[in-house]
This record gives sequence, C-alpha cells and structure tokens, in this order.
Amino acid sequence: MKPNALRKLLFSEIKSVSDCFTDYCISSGKDFTKHRKLSFETVLKTVIGMESKSLTNKLIDLLGTGSDMPSASAFVQQRNKVKAEACKDVFEGFTSNLIIRNESELQVLAIDGSDIQIATNPDDTTSFFPRTNGQKPYNLLHLNALYALNNHIYTDAIIQGGNDKNEHTTLQLMVDKSKIPKALVVADRGYESFNSIAHIQEKGWFFLIRVKDGTCGIKNGLDLPPSDCFDEDICLKLTRKQTNDVKELLKDKNHYKFISATQPFDYLPLKNRKSEPAVFYKLKFRIVRFPISEGMYETIVTNLDRTKYPSDELKSYMPNDGE
Repeated sequence: MKPNALRKLLFSEIKSVSDCFTDYCISSGKDFTKHRKLSFETVLKTVIGMESKSLTNKLIDLLGTGSDMPSASAFVQQRNKVKAEACKDVFEGFTSNLIIRNESELQVLAIDGSDIQIATNPDDTTSFFPRTNGQKPYNLLHLNALYALNNHIYTDAIIQGGNDKNEHTTLQLMVDKSKIPKALVVADRGYESFNSIAHIQEKGWFFLIRVKDGTCGIKNGLDLPPSDCFDEDICLKLTRKQTNDVKELLKDKNHYKFISATQPFDYLPLKNRKSEPAVFYKLKFRIVRFPISEGMYETIVTNLDRTKYPSDELKSYMPNDGE
C-alpha cells in the first residue's frame, strides 16, 4: 500500500473517532464543546503524528505561525482532556482495515513482550520495584505486542505494570478479541501453555510455539521417540478429575493428561463432583524436534498440517532469539 493511501486511511480513522469525540472526553458534554483552533481532531492528529521535534515546532508545522497560534501549554491542557481509548480505537480501526484487505491470506502473527522503564513513581504499586542490593528503585511496564509479519504492522498491544505482567493471559485475550479470520501464531518458549494453545484452537487459528527441550513443560510426560529428530501427532484429552477409572486412562500419556486446579485452563470446570462424569477437553497438535545446528535441536508444538508444512519448512517460521 502506497504512503499516501496509508496516510489517507489513518486520517479517515482519526476522523471517525473525532466524529464521536464526546465518547472519548474526560468530561463528556463539556470538553471540546467550544470552537477552538485546537479541536479534538487536531489534538489527536498531533499526538499520533508527533515526531522528534519539540511540541512548539510541531504546532507551527500543523497550524502555522501567527498571533492566534496556541501555546504548548494550551495544547497540553487540551490533550489531557482526551481518553487513551481514542488512540486505541484509531489504532484498531487502522490495522483491522489493512488486515481485511488481505483476509483470504493466512496472517502470520508473532507475539512477544518487552520491559519498558518509566519515571520512578512509588505510588504506582503495579509497576514500582523498591531498592534492592544497592540498586535504585524504578518503575517498569511490560509491553505485549502482536505483530503481523505479512503486513509489517502491529495488530494489537497490551501494556501491564511490571508487577502484574502475565504474557499467557495477554496472548489469550488478544487471540479471543481479534477479528482476523485466519492466522498462524508464532511464539517463543515463554508462551508455552495448554491454555494458550486451547484458545488458539478454539479461534480456529494455527499455532507454532517453541517449547522447552528438557524434562519440563508440554513435552514432559509424553511418550516420545528416543531419536534426536521426530514428528509425532498427539491427541490429548485433558481433565481435572482423578477417579480410579480416569487414573487408568492417564497411563496412556499421549492421549490423556491431568490438569490440576491450580493450573489455568479455561475450558474445563475447576471442580467435578464425584457423582458427575469426568469432563475432557481434546487438544490436537504435532510435537516436532529438528536440528538447528550441529549437535543442537529445537522442539516445537504446532497444529499445522504435516503434508503442507513438513518439519524442514517449520524452521523458517521460528523466531530467532539469538540462541
């Protein structure tokens, strides 16, 4: 898509949000009701299009010089009247329009997280880390981002306080609320979980997730070939119940798996009465192990079809973490 077309699409989304500006004002029915040079739409365009210039120079570029040019202080006052949801809805409208234009294409979505240090504020308990071992106190946010490799754009992002970060729940939330009809989620080891895989399966999407290659994680407990390389189909029936009958089933490690009440899994009840039959959730995937260099191997789980995506081809989709 050409730059001018992208700019036109972005400005169209800004206008759509600005047409409903009362929904995005801190004081609805009061803010931006008077005709001012710094309208809601102008403020939003300035915030989204902010470059490395000073605020004053940005205002000059946007509004020109003159005796009626708003001051930087006036702009900040107007900006403080706008809810953060305004930028969020512009972002979602803009990215969804780009994705919809290629909805027949399988979107490859990469998920990752990153810590961001912000100004120290002890009052923000969600992000504040006190002094330890002579280190100065600091505040940390955690950014979770979903990136579409086909379109080279971010399709979603969730920011959490450093003390409240949970990459599993944010991935599940982004998958559940996405409007993308068909996608492949590519993720690193930090996102390895039965619950996340189940959310992607329920969405009708595909997943390709790097998992721990040792004796813990999803690989643990499965009966896998002793060879260095393999490509095995697994169909697990997960349950939270442990009756004598279920315990017999659990001996078949490649078809049954017990999920404890402390392990998050949204598609099974936390408790089963003894009088009730055991509830199972079926999870289907391949577990693939292949060489990545001499003497080094990678293990992944995926629900991609083996005939279309043989193990050799899966390597090209894997994230490179520098290992």
